Amino acid sequence: MEHIKVFVEKTKEGLDLPLPKYMSEQAAGMDLFACVEEPIIVKKNEIQLISTGIKIALPSGYEAQIRPRSGLALKHGITLVNTPGTIDADYRGEIKVIMINLGTEDFVVNRGERIAQMVLNKIEQIRWEAVDELEDSQRGAGGFGHTGK
Repeated sequence: MEHIKVFVEKTKEGLDLPLPKYMSEQAAGMDLFACVEEPIIVKKNEIQLISTGIKIALPSGYEAQIRPRSGLALKHGITLVNTPGTIDADYRGEIKVIMINLGTEDFVVNRGERIAQMVLNKIEQIRWEAVDELEDSQRGAGGFGHTGK
């Protein structure tokens, strides 16, 4: 498997926290850790912005997607509002997670808890070319469930 180098800077608040970490040998996503001074309560149907304590510098042509953790979603109804969130290669600010509690009980975020996953993807930018009419295809304009349930 190819490895790419990504520079990471810890914030002063996150110096003691682990770097993003793959939790299994072939995991696609790295877990991100909560960088909170005190526990944060995410009440039912509430949105909270949770710090991770890291900043990254991705190579040109890459993005990082921030995704929910399946265990938090299943057990507690915790997900991310803008999933997947995109970290662009030219962003240098701290990565933060926009968490929402869709569960039935309040959820407590503790320092160092695994709160989300980050997946790196190679990105291609496109160049638009305006045309008077698109080529036809077998599907045509069919959409929104046109093939059945």
